[in-house]
Amino acid sequence: MERTPPVSSDLHLLADLPVREQVARLANARGVRSAFERFRSQEPQFALWQMEATRIAAPPFAEGARGAWLADRFRDLGLVDVHADEVGNVFGVRPARGDRFVALSAHIDTVFPAATPLNIRQQASRLYGPGVSDNGAGIAAILAVASVMASVRIEHALPIVFIGNVGEEGEGDLRGMRHVFRTPRWRDTIACSVIVDGAGSDTIVAEALGSRRFEVIVRGPGGHSWSDFGAPNPIMALARAIEVFSQTPVPASPKTTFNVGVFRGGTSVNSIPESASIRVDLRSTSMAEIDRMERALRTALERAIAEENRIAAQRGGPRPQVVQSEVIEIGNRPAGELAKDARLLQVIRAVDSHLGNTAQVQRASTDANIPLSLGREAIAIGGGGSGGGAHTLQEWFDCNGRDLGLRRILLTMLAMAGVDE
Repeated sequence: MERTPPVSSDLHLLADLPVREQVARLANARGVRSAFERFRSQEPQFALWQMEATRIAAPPFAEGARGAWLADRFRDLGLVDVHADEVGNVFGVRPARGDRFVALSAHIDTVFPAATPLNIRQQASRLYGPGVSDNGAGIAAILAVASVMASVRIEHALPIVFIGNVGEEGEGDLRGMRHVFRTPRWRDTIACSVIVDGAGSDTIVAEALGSRRFEVIVRGPGGHSWSDFGAPNPIMALARAIEVFSQTPVPASPKTTFNVGVFRGGTSVNSIPESASIRVDLRSTSMAEIDRMERALRTALERAIAEENRIAAQRGGPRPQVVQSEVIEIGNRPAGELAKDARLLQVIRAVDSHLGNTAQVQRASTDANIPLSLGREAIAIGGGGSGGGAHTLQEWFDCNGRDLGLRRILLTMLAMAGVDE
């Protein structure tokens, strides 16, 4: 394979230069210019990796096969210390002399059940199939960056850890990234995190949207709609709770929302159900507001249960019976925000300015929630190209423009890792 001179051979020490000048110097280095060219010329390989990855089922809590495939690719690309941890996160390291890491990660799980047909196909520049963009694009991006950094001998002062993490989607509840930052080796050494999630180059997620999710279950004696009339009814109790809770005021700033997304219960129209349940989603940019909404939900439920039991007692059913409730937390994503003067935010803005790319800072729920909630520097960005139909069987990704996203990632990583002298 043709080798180009390492980046450090044609750059002076950059640490004392303004961020924009650092980025410009990096972008004009011979090795980086060569990397940019390879991002275009090696697109067929990136698309192939993307399709191979998304043909392997990876529902939450069952990402092992895709993780093993990714570990093999990490080894092929010369990364060291390639391994999977206890929950299935996959790691590979580009070593350097520093003792702190810059992390580049992409989640490897999808929302689709294991039995979903994975008919991944390519038509011209477009890839089609479930998970091909979210997060096939992210997986392909971190492999592309690792591949090109190896082929052009880009050297950096801080080591870079590449991570394919599990559990980002749905009830995975960010379990992979939580585990990364609970593990002393990574918790104490990751200086900053760049998370690649989906397609595009027009966003910077630097504000973590917090969420808390609950399953609320009400249980009662059940019975026949005629002979047991008067027995307390779990569905009636939940309906009252929803009515009361829906009147809870929410502020426009910080923006706060709530939703009852699932209502289950009952077996037939002429049966008083023995149980019923709802699933509730609370979101806010403020954890204090999420706490307030949780208290409002629990209060509404307590009042509704008391009211249903009071009515049942008044009706004088066949025997004293009551309904009872249980609230189970099924998701908790912490909020957080990258400081406006954080170096990582300055770097990505300088990178976008140099590349002539327009990107807006946004708030979203991503793997970045975990490091941001801990006060760490982290952003989530796209892997370039464009995509649509996320979380549907009609999902697609267009490879056109992928190289812009990859250049954006590479420059950000090098600026944060520092160029070795």
